[in-house]
Amino acid sequence: MSGTPMPALYLSHGAPPLADDALWPDQLAAWSAELPRPTAVLIVSAHWEEAPLALGATVTTPLVYDFWGFPEHYYRVRYAAPGAPELADRIRRTLRTAGTPVQDIPDRGLDHGAYVPLVEMFPRADVPVLQISMPTLDPRALFALGRKLAPLRDEGVLIVGSGFFTHNLAALRHQGPGVPSWSAEFDDWGRRALADGDLDALFDFAHKAPAGQLAHPRTEHFAPLFVTLGAADAHGQLGDGRSVIDGFWMGLAKRSLQFG
Repeated sequence: MSGTPMPALYLSHGAPPLADDALWPDQLAAWSAELPRPTAVLIVSAHWEEAPLALGATVTTPLVYDFWGFPEHYYRVRYAAPGAPELADRIRRTLRTAGTPVQDIPDRGLDHGAYVPLVEMFPRADVPVLQISMPTLDPRALFALGRKLAPLRDEGVLIVGSGFFTHNLAALRHQGPGVPSWSAEFDDWGRRALADGDLDALFDFAHKAPAGQLAHPRTEHFAPLFVTLGAADAHGQLGDGRSVIDGFWMGLAKRSLQFG
C-alpha cells in the first residue's frame, strides 16, 4: 500500500427498492469507481446491534433478508462476496489488545444495510467483506471504536458506516408528498455540523439538532456515522469530509460522506 490510507465512508443505504431507483444506484457506482480498490470492506450497519462486538461470517457471506412485505424478487438477490478471515483475525487482535471484547457469530450474514449498497458499489462481488456489529449506540463509544479500527485503513481496508442520515418511517406514513421539514432541517444541520467539525454537537445530536428526535426517534441509523468519524479522526481527517451524495429518497436524507 502507498502512504495514503483508504478513505472512510458513511453512506445512507436505502431499502431493497434502492436498486430500482432512477438515480441512486448510479451515484453509488460512480462513487466506488473513484475509490482506490480496497483489500477488503469492513462494514458496520444500522441493522446489527450485538454486544459485545461481534464478527459476522468470515468464510462465505450469506445474506440476511431482514425486511418484510416486499415483492418476492428482493428476496432472491444474491451477493456472493468472499469472506475476510484474515481481516477478522486482525480485528480480534487489535480490539482485544485495546481491551475491547470480541465474539464470533460465524453464521451471521450480511444484512440489507450492508449488501444493498455493496451490490451497487462492487457489483462483481470480488472484494472480501466483513460485517461487525454495533456493540452500543453511544456516539462517543462508537467514535472510540472507529479510532481503534482506523489502522486498518493503512492496510487498504475500506471502513464503511451504513445507516440513513434521517430515519423515521412512522412519521413518513402521516406525511404528504415532498420532503418533511424535520428531515430537511436535520439534514442541513448535520451538513453544517460536519463541515465545522463540531463533534460536541454531533455527539449530542438528539438534543442539539432541530427536530433531532423526529429525524431519529431511535438512533441506530445515525450511529454508524460515529464509527466513520472515529476512523477519520485518527488520521486527522475530520476536516476533510465531503458529501458525495445528498438529496432525499422517499422523504429521507440520503447524505453520504467520504473522509480521505
